Amino acid sequence: MKDVICLDPADDVVTATRSLEAGTAVEGTQTTTLIPSGHKIAVRDIAIGDPIRKYAQVIGYASAAIQAGDHVHTQNVDFRATEADYEFGTDLRPVTPASGDTFLGYRRDSGRVGTRNYIAIVTSVNCSATAARRIADAFGPAELAAYPNVDGVVAFVHGTGCGMADSGDGFEALQRVMWGYARHPNHAGVLMVGLGCEMNQIDWLLEAYGLKQGPLFQTMNIQGVAGLRRTVEMGIEKVRAMLPLANAAVREPCPAAELMVALQCGGSDAWSGITANPALGHACDLLVAQGGTGVLAETPEIYGAEHLLTRRAVDRAVGDKLVGLIGWWEDYTARNKGSMDNNPSPGNKKGGLTTILEKSLGAAAKGGTTPLTGVYKYAEPVTARGFTFMDSPGYDPASVTGQIASGCNMVVFTTGRGSAFGSKPAPTIKVATNSEMYARMTEDMDVNAGAMLSDGVSLQEKGREIYDLILRVASGEMSKSEAQGLGDYEFVPWQIGAVM
Repeated sequence: MKDVICLDPADDVVTATRSLEAGTAVEGTQTTTLIPSGHKIAVRDIAIGDPIRKYAQVIGYASAAIQAGDHVHTQNVDFRATEADYEFGTDLRPVTPASGDTFLGYRRDSGRVGTRNYIAIVTSVNCSATAARRIADAFGPAELAAYPNVDGVVAFVHGTGCGMADSGDGFEALQRVMWGYARHPNHAGVLMVGLGCEMNQIDWLLEAYGLKQGPLFQTMNIQGVAGLRRTVEMGIEKVRAMLPLANAAVREPCPAAELMVALQCGGSDAWSGITANPALGHACDLLVAQGGTGVLAETPEIYGAEHLLTRRAVDRAVGDKLVGLIGWWEDYTARNKGSMDNNPSPGNKKGGLTTILEKSLGAAAKGGTTPLTGVYKYAEPVTARGFTFMDSPGYDPASVTGQIASGCNMVVFTTGRGSAFGSKPAPTIKVATNSEMYARMTEDMDVNAGAMLSDGVSLQEKGREIYDLILRVASGEMSKSEAQGLGDYEFVPWQIGAVM
């Protein structure tokens, strides 16, 4: 493995593959100081105010004179808001359609296909969280032993649902999340539990989305049942009646086209955009070729790369939706006295990422190369096939919650620093960006994309490995986050707007 990686001849920087002492020869110059692994080295002199390029794209501007061989990072790089000249549909690269790949899934009456078979306890408000957890806790391994086709009973609780406006972005987003989980194909049965007096009324949800109660979909309010204890007892009985019905579901061969995969990253480092994210992008291309769907999210983490995605938009309307989200986020961060460059996090920066522009260029690689077929609100049902985008914050649990609500029945999560994350009801596969972290966290990581650097594994080979694992986990193989029991506390609806 070389000491440095140059991603494009037009770049002003290269990336160190290991810690380099001062005086190390790189790309026709010498390092002027110690360079940590994953960090950037200037390969030419850069004047104050000049743009700095990586991936052949601008990642920031020199805040001080930078000499060839210098460490390029937060001490000498400024962020500036993106000023893209958007093009639409100028880089359309459809994949050659393929078919024949299958997985073992659960066909639902709705026509959708699940990869897991849970019973969900969904809360409308934080006030019913304890009731929901107590109902779910009544169904441990001993109680479920007689129902081998049921993956578990899970409580999805959150910290909002009241003290909010009864209309607008925040209320509508929460209602979409509740609807998405209530009708998720990985749920065989659903029990919705409320308090009764909250702003986020269950009855409003049923009316707005046309939800009908039945043996596998029921609702209850603590105030209507007359107290916490009786609510828990009644809830346990309702779930107990659902179990034999849920257990009747069996896996059967289903085309890969029925998979909708959330494309997610967290705890990123400099290698995210070089190994794991492009590999996941290739896996997404393979899935799209089969007629499946990939859903990219985290709008702040495409900031500075959105112009590359608009070029892939299938039409102007799709591209304009994406540009509109960028404008909303610029306004949202400004009125909350933040900055789009508040992300990257301290851990991201320690791993070599300097600005959100640099992070976004790497994060967008998760979306592969195929056309962008749709852009959606947070937790809005994704109806287009192919590569799509859903609006969300860059906070992983909130973003994945929205992707699952939008219909994703699988999650693939790339990480460089080592994120301990898992999700329910859609299982999460975790992909390490570097071999050192993979070796240190083998109990948490499913795939080592660091082998692309350390062992010379090709992008295509690693992408195929991720894709094949998606099919196996969709068929019932447990991911490592599932084996550790993650997912019960990672349900975090995005809370937008004032708490009143």
